[in-house]
Amino acid sequence: MRTMDVAPAGAVNGVKRGVMLGIADPALARRMATELVRYTNGLTISTARDLGELRATSTHFAPKATFLDIEILGDAPLVETVRQIAAISPVILLASSEKQAEAARLVASGEADFLVRYGDFVPLGVALIERRLRWAEVSEFTLGPEWHQCSEDIGEVFRHEINNPLTGILGNAELLLAHRDRLPAVDSQRLQTVVDLAVRLRETVRRVSNAWDPQPRTLKSA
Repeated sequence: MRTMDVAPAGAVNGVKRGVMLGIADPALARRMATELVRYTNGLTISTARDLGELRATSTHFAPKATFLDIEILGDAPLVETVRQIAAISPVILLASSEKQAEAARLVASGEADFLVRYGDFVPLGVALIERRLRWAEVSEFTLGPEWHQCSEDIGEVFRHEINNPLTGILGNAELLLAHRDRLPAVDSQRLQTVVDLAVRLRETVRRVSNAWDPQPRTLKSA
C-alpha cells in the first residue's frame, strides 16, 4: 500500500481518512492521484494494487470514497465484493461496458457509481470522487463530533437492527420491480418509491453508524 499525504492527513481517533484508489495499473493510479490532489483538502490518498492489499489497508485506513478498478478483483464475485467495500465507504466502480448489467443493482441500490472504461475516463472519475467527498463533508458537518463520544457498540447495533430488515424490504421490492411489465403503472411507481426511500435510508444508516464507530470497519477476506 502506497500513501500520499497531500497535506496533514485527516484522522478520527488516530485512524487516517481519505481516498482509496484500488487500481492495478501504476500509471493510472499515479494520474488519478495527481488529479485528486486539488480536491482532497488535506486528506490522504492511498492506493492498493490488488484485493488483498485493499483488505489489509482497511484495518487502519478509513476512506471517504473508494475508486475501484474491477481488474483488482480477480476471481472475486463482483456484486458481493463491491457490497463489502461499500459498507465501509462509497464506491466508484471502473469497468468495461459489458459489466453494466451486472453492476446495475449496485447502482440502483446506491452502493456504487459506475464508470465505463472508455476514452479519457479519468476526469469523470475524479468528478465522481469529488462529489462523494462533498457528500461526506456535509454528513460530518451535520452529525458533528459528539457522535464519536457514544458507545462503540451502538453503531453495530444500529446497522444490525435497521439494515437487516431494510435489506429484506429493498430486495423484495426490487424482485417485484423486475416484473414491472405485469403490474399497473401506479403500482410500479409506488414500488420504485419504496426502493428509492430504502436506498436513502440505508445510506443514512451507513453514515450515522460510521460516525458512531471509533474505529473503521474492515474488509474481511473471502
